[in-house]
Amino acid sequence: TTHYLFIVVVAVNSTLLTINAGDYIFYTDWMRTSFVVFSISQSTMLAVGAIYYMLFTGVPGTATYYATIMTIYTWVAKGAWFALGYPYDFIVVPIWIPSAMLLDLTYWATRRNKHAAIIIGGTLIGLSFPLFNMVNLLLIRDPLEVAFKYPRPTLPAYMTPIEPQVGKFYNSPVALGAGAGAVLTVPIAALGAKLNTW
Repeated sequence: TTHYLFIVVVAVNSTLLTINAGDYIFYTDWMRTSFVVFSISQSTMLAVGAIYYMLFTGVPGTATYYATIMTIYTWVAKGAWFALGYPYDFIVVPIWIPSAMLLDLTYWATRRNKHAAIIIGGTLIGLSFPLFNMVNLLLIRDPLEVAFKYPRPTLPAYMTPIEPQVGKFYNSPVALGAGAGAVLTVPIAALGAKLNTW
């Protein structure tokens, strides 16, 4: 019983760690300008939390379970904003699960080698997470329309909706976010796993 209790504690705390790494959901009104920050923080925290949780249990598949918990939390948040009168597209649920599945697959394919999970799995998360989310963001309607029609009441200054004429700069955060996420995920995930062994 104690063992399973610790598993639950690790899952909950790791999830809280991830959802508090910056903003854990894409708000349509600033998703383009926040893509870099979101990609770095969430790919890093997904790798750290999922690897920590997976190595704690030692069972391939727990990283996907961990990502599923966060996805459920995010859909609850999406439902809360929708209940407040915001459009369905105002919250875009991040795509954590496929990246976590790649981590589980790496752990399983390397016969539960934790170093391979950290290096290879962490790299796969950093490379795939921004790509999955960019495809997801491309499927929703014009974010600027939503931004000006449904402003958030507590919008910080750096998240204030930008004017349409600066749209030519929208493409640069995508490549930067994907590259930075891939580069930073591995060393930080390695540090997280190292702390887990102390």
